[in-house]
Amino acid sequence: MKRHHLALWALLAVAFAIFAIASAFDLPQIGGHQLKSSQIAETIFGDRADADADTSALALTAPAVADTVAFPVPVDTAAQTILFIGDSMLEGLGPRLAAYAKKNGHRLYTVIWYSSTSEVWGRSDKLESYIARIRPTFVFVCLGANELFVNDIKNRRRDYVRKIIADIDTLPYLWIGPPNWKPDTGINELIAENTPCGAFFLSDGMHFDRSSDGAHPTRTSAALWMDSVVRWMPAHSFHPIRMELPDRATDRADRIFVHQPDEH
Repeated sequence: MKRHHLALWALLAVAFAIFAIASAFDLPQIGGHQLKSSQIAETIFGDRADADADTSALALTAPAVADTVAFPVPVDTAAQTILFIGDSMLEGLGPRLAAYAKKNGHRLYTVIWYSSTSEVWGRSDKLESYIARIRPTFVFVCLGANELFVNDIKNRRRDYVRKIIADIDTLPYLWIGPPNWKPDTGINELIAENTPCGAFFLSDGMHFDRSSDGAHPTRTSAALWMDSVVRWMPAHSFHPIRMELPDRATDRADRIFVHQPDEH
């Protein structure tokens, strides 16, 4: 009798296993009726195939972190160590940013590389070196004014723009676009395409009073330019920092580093 019961239970177990395996998949029609999957496989194993597919898709299409941020982002009220790198436009922007830094308890280190471009910075290890030396918590970049009229700029400068961004790595940053005095050949579009949302300030289209060379904004106009950047940050930057309006018009950075055009 026991043997009979054991044989019966074994038969039932085999039958259930066959049903479970077969019903885990969509079956063909029989007698005009479509047999459906019981979804036992999904229950037992989970959506592993779907999860793997989703992971692969994310690996291919994952946006930069800032692209997933809901704006406006809460202002970071902590004191910052700011690194500001760029070309001669920093002569006008730097003193006004220094006034904001002093007012808000930040430290500012400015690096002016005269006549520099994204290519000059991208070929150099200077940015990596300054980041390692100063250990900033926020980076400002102002480059592009010396590249407004470069032909085929996207192909000729793309790797250098990306190298600068790669050097900044995970640090929050803001790239301030050049103050166009004529339409450019694509430098602004190139920078915008390679920076995440909230990391590029478009200066083209703003009004500037120019100095005698017709390119650089006057010191007063450059200060107003910096004010515009600061007003833009709370609603549009992916990492806004505390920037209360300073009492002084200008100030001096904690340290200013200067590099000449022929340096490498």
